[in-house]
Amino acid sequence: MPTYQPQLRSLYRRFLRELPAPTVPPNTLSKSKPSILSHPSPVQRRIRTSFTETQNSTSPQKRIQEAEQYVHYLKSQRTYATLVERYNPGMNMDDEERTRLTARRVGMEMPVEFKVSDGKGRS
Repeated sequence: MPTYQPQLRSLYRRFLRELPAPTVPPNTLSKSKPSILSHPSPVQRRIRTSFTETQNSTSPQKRIQEAEQYVHYLKSQRTYATLVERYNPGMNMDDEERTRLTARRVGMEMPVEFKVSDGKGRS
């Protein structure tokens, strides 16, 4: 029976690379960058257990192929999100900010809006 250990290790690392970067837990005061292994998310824990447990119902080669498909899917989703952000830069802006940036793009500045005061020097 062939050993799949190096292939599984490589596949597991590819999974970890595709997952989003970890965020610092609120109770940690460390100034160093958090490691993906020091504070695993529930998804990372699930991936780890699926790589460590043995299932007799399916062949190891079939499980490796499925995992490779998942890695490919994660990579494609990350690429898609990057492209959407790149080609739609104003999608997370409010209408006012989008209008101001559109005016600047064509060489104009938006006029300063007049604010009505109540007569006592307040706006």
